[in-house]
Amino acid sequence: MKAPYSRILVYLDGSEGSMSAAMYAVLLARASGASLHAVYVVNTKAISDLVNARVFISSEKQEYLTDLRKDASRHLRHMEKLAASKDVDVTLESREGVPSAEVNSYIKDHGIDLLVLGSINVVRSRREELTSENDRMMRTAPCPVLVARDDDDLWEMFEEN
Repeated sequence: MKAPYSRILVYLDGSEGSMSAAMYAVLLARASGASLHAVYVVNTKAISDLVNARVFISSEKQEYLTDLRKDASRHLRHMEKLAASKDVDVTLESREGVPSAEVNSYIKDHGIDLLVLGSINVVRSRREELTSENDRMMRTAPCPVLVARDDDDLWEMFEEN
């Protein structure tokens, strides 16, 4: 029986949950033969909101943005290594903007039929505010969404397979 999806997108945000989602997406792609895509979105709206709220001064904005771009590259390279470790090809992309809007746009542009997200977190800090977009993606994605829980079983399954 053919899997009900042929193109999987995993959203990376640098959290441990998104790394679990990455591993799960790699295993799903390998098991089903689906193509795998990974996108990291630098949340420029959140950065602008922090400047407007005077949490950052304008000169800090560019420095923080540079750091986030480096984070994006690092996490996409890690995703590439995870996929390669299981002989899975992955298409990688870094974007900037509002994560939920960028992910939905990617889904539509690339005919994605399954979105894999990390666990949905409760917003408790500025750092978590940047990842709270997961909840919005789960509610607004134009395709089915799989939420991969971060647990030891997943890590063991990835290592064994």
